[in-house]
Amino acid sequence: MVEKRTVLFVDDDEPILRSLERGLLDESYNKLFTKSSKEALKILRKEEVHVIVTDMCMPEMTGLELLRIVRKEYPNITGMVLTGYEPDAELQNAVEQGEIFKLIPKPLWKLGGKFERLVLRALDRSNLQNKRDTVKQKN
Repeated sequence: MVEKRTVLFVDDDEPILRSLERGLLDESYNKLFTKSSKEALKILRKEEVHVIVTDMCMPEMTGLELLRIVRKEYPNITGMVLTGYEPDAELQNAVEQGEIFKLIPKPLWKLGGKFERLVLRALDRSNLQNKRDTVKQKN
């Protein structure tokens, strides 16, 4: 039996979270939503998450800070960042170094195909990482 994958969406803007929740209702993966980075870290202690899609600018910590914490504690989680701003050098470097799988400008997050495909690609990446790790453990 194939394990159902889980995506955690983090954004302090409640209307965006609700829009994502409604728009992704028919997607086959599990979906979790929170408006707080600290709450996201609590969720990760309880739930197995494969992909995180986080807003960049949030009050407690940036999406990049969140993903850096997650990467240390849960290295197999694939991270994606939504941002309404032009990426600065640190964020661009994080993408180039592989800390972030995809950087999604907020105009593109709008539902209707492209965003959903990016999330599915991140899930595919997570699946490949999981298979690779399983093979390594057997050897």
